[in-house]
Amino acid sequence: MTRLRALLVSLGFALPAAGSGGSADPLSAPSPTPVAPDASVPPRIASYALEARLDVASHTLTGKGTLTWQNPSSVSTNELWFHLYLNAFKNEQSLFLRSPFGAGRSGSHGSDFGYIDVTRLAVRELGAENLWPRAAKTSPGDADDETDIRLPLPREIGPGEKVNIELEWTSRLPSIVERTGYSGSFHLVGQWFPKLAKREPDGTWAHFAFHPQAEFYADFGDYDVTLNVPRGFVVGATGRRVGDREDAGRVELRYHAERVHDFAWTAWDRFRERRERVDGVDVQLLYPPGHEANAEDELEVLRDALPHMSRRYGRYPHPTLTVVHPPEAARNAGGMEYPAFITTGGPWWAARSGARAAPAVTVHELGHQWFQGLLASNEPAWPFLDEGVNTYAETQFMQTRFGTGSLFSLGGLEVSDLAARRVFAIAHGHDGAIAEPAARFATFQDLGALVYARTAVALASVANAWGTDGLDRALERYTRDQRFRHPAPKDLLDAVRAELGDDAHDTLKTALFDKGWVDYELGAVDCVGEQKPAGVFDSESGRTTVERARAADTQACRVLVRRKGTLSFPVSIELEMASGARSRAHWDGKGNWTTLDHEGSDRVVAAIVDPDREILLDENFANNSFSSRAKFAHRTLERATYLAELFLGALGP
Repeated sequence: MTRLRALLVSLGFALPAAGSGGSADPLSAPSPTPVAPDASVPPRIASYALEARLDVASHTLTGKGTLTWQNPSSVSTNELWFHLYLNAFKNEQSLFLRSPFGAGRSGSHGSDFGYIDVTRLAVRELGAENLWPRAAKTSPGDADDETDIRLPLPREIGPGEKVNIELEWTSRLPSIVERTGYSGSFHLVGQWFPKLAKREPDGTWAHFAFHPQAEFYADFGDYDVTLNVPRGFVVGATGRRVGDREDAGRVELRYHAERVHDFAWTAWDRFRERRERVDGVDVQLLYPPGHEANAEDELEVLRDALPHMSRRYGRYPHPTLTVVHPPEAARNAGGMEYPAFITTGGPWWAARSGARAAPAVTVHELGHQWFQGLLASNEPAWPFLDEGVNTYAETQFMQTRFGTGSLFSLGGLEVSDLAARRVFAIAHGHDGAIAEPAARFATFQDLGALVYARTAVALASVANAWGTDGLDRALERYTRDQRFRHPAPKDLLDAVRAELGDDAHDTLKTALFDKGWVDYELGAVDCVGEQKPAGVFDSESGRTTVERARAADTQACRVLVRRKGTLSFPVSIELEMASGARSRAHWDGKGNWTTLDHEGSDRVVAAIVDPDREILLDENFANNSFSSRAKFAHRTLERATYLAELFLGALGP
């Protein structure tokens, strides 16, 4: 039981978080990047040609290269901003590590520190001078953090002007806290080079210190990267390998990737490797010894998930996909996404446990190839556009692929991925709004419950209320139209409005931005017998006396349903008659209450609002039914999803 609880919590919360910062008016603001004439061909704003040599004994990289950048805004700039993400692990005074309660999703500070030292930065078009001595030493407003660095320039770079920035640096990888680092001879190399911040069309720089709940935001470009590693190390990386050569006990590998906003890689001398072509994509799967069953599970789910995501959200545009299952000692490197490169995870016994740990994480990280990889929304400002929408995409696929046991299936007990998310979403629903910058969440658990779980549950509720096909069309419209365009929340909501209408748009907006909640309650079922009126009646034909009948001729029944909260979803209400007959009525969910009247010889003995449990944001399913017979009430307990929720509730946070 303890292992299962840890697994469920990890799937609910141990996926990478997003960052900080935000727009003052996200719903009225246009998309951050102007629409390109052809959305399939993004502008190459920031392209990198890099070389790096890995010393596996000291876990150090020496690098050099050229960044070609074109000012995409309508405003000149007299400064550049660089993310030095590895400095988050330089000491325990950094923004990332300074909390004594632990860092990010892992809660770990690691056992060894890492950093990045830039030794030279020159802009060819501004002369050969090394400009890095001009750079600020620390992040703005934070004398203890060195991850967000301003570099003043000797002259302005004009709108549309292209420059070539020469870089030289040394990076030391930390022991793995999360996302990047080393464990023994295993190296996961992420955020390893000086990364230029994204400049918005209005001339502002989207720069930010590396928060423990943060991820990344960058421009698209092409990457040409040459990696030098010891012979015997197996390497996986973003992009396609276009060259290799050996020299003096080392191997030099060259990779090329187009239309990406980052580059990550891994090297280990103990990797097992499987290669397979899936839906026209060359998949490289790297995994530790003893994880053959997990590797097969991961490949099997990719065979279905990759074409599914391409059909649903637009064709995967890269020729390769690298999938890395880190060793157990480096488990905090699992569950992360970079363009054309993902890390999955799960213990060696996961494939035999009934828990779909490795498939679930693999599908989640694959989904990020669309929700972030191809859309590149502002993760620091709006993590729900990435993690939340992607979690919905994950749960939908897992439900389609594995049914009610999409998270766990063993010995007749089945738990769905979405049922698990709902437990956490409801438990934390009043803790804050979904649509917040990541740094504003009180804890990573809050971020996990609201951004990951509650977004998915909100979208599933919208789909169930207004039509799954309609929401599928809305997400397809959103992902296809906004590919390579850095969309904002308004773009997602506009797509929902276009396909599902104003009511769905308004409900989703409230759910995301206003701590929206709802609780449907079956208030009462009242029935009274109706008889012909007794007494003395006069008419033109004379006086008639009607005696009181001994039994009622018909039944008049009234069912009261209440809606509490700020959200309104259309719902069904099911009635059960004394004869066993059932019927359903529809309520648009507007207003605080509604009544259903029934007259006839067959009396209403029970009623249930939302009998199919479609409104997953409903805070309390237990008050959805009323019955004068035990049989009807027990019917709700027969539902597998309800049993799963009771089970998860016992394990929940």
